Amino acid sequence: MRHRFAVRIGPVGFRIGADWRSPIAALADLYRDYPAPDDGIPDFTVRLSATRPWRRFVRPSVAIGGDYTLPEAAPLPLAQGLLAAEMAMNLQLALGGRGHLLLHASAVERDGRALLMTGVSGAGKSTLATLLAARGWRFMGDEFALLSLTSGAVHAFPRLVSLKNESAAAARAAWPGARFGPLLRGTPKGDIRHMVPDARAIAAMDVPARPALLLFPRYGFPAERRGVPPSEAFVRLTQASTNYVALAERGFAALTGLIRSVPAVAIDYPDGASGVAQAEALWDAL
Repeated sequence: MRHRFAVRIGPVGFRIGADWRSPIAALADLYRDYPAPDDGIPDFTVRLSATRPWRRFVRPSVAIGGDYTLPEAAPLPLAQGLLAAEMAMNLQLALGGRGHLLLHASAVERDGRALLMTGVSGAGKSTLATLLAARGWRFMGDEFALLSLTSGAVHAFPRLVSLKNESAAAARAAWPGARFGPLLRGTPKGDIRHMVPDARAIAAMDVPARPALLLFPRYGFPAERRGVPPSEAFVRLTQASTNYVALAERGFAALTGLIRSVPAVAIDYPDGASGVAQAEALWDAL
């Protein structure tokens, strides 16, 4: 790859290479406060390459690749190169990560304890994590929660926060001094803007937290909450994990340990303020 950048996010190091300068320059700018991989050795390699040699110059088309690939993944236009890089990093961890049980979830921490939020795309877990962080919680991640296979602790993965559509405006209002990436219009998930986590999240990304509450949020509905029984939480989390099956018995032990020790609640909420209020009320009641 002609252009390269390396970064460590929590316990995971990445080396990203691209045929073009622009996505690497965007990554280097937005991740400038993050460390390099330990000892200079990354865990995963990402490649952003042209689908055809001539597509480097004419209607540039970015194919997502690396140590792990999805042959059916559609290429993205170069204008969405930053999104391609973020998707590729997530893909490497999702398909290759074996050191932790990976849960597709956002996570925030307070007083050494973690609140995990998981749900389908559009449920608002990234927005809630961002808004809670603006109220003093430590942001631990919005894409993956990394659950230790031995201690059951949650390890942070505070990558850039991927904010979709109107969520970017809500985050900007809550974090007027935050750094944001360019507005990426017309992506497969709508308009996206990436936000750099605050300095506290980056500085403490090697500090794990003990899970204390599991939340299943759903955005766009009248405020409501209900307890989630362990059997339902188990099924939901197996669906939310990218490596549960690959980890076999270790994954089962980690997941059942989490469910036995942490209460689970589903909430519906019509707007960010309502979602934050419900989350903090449940937390205070623990």
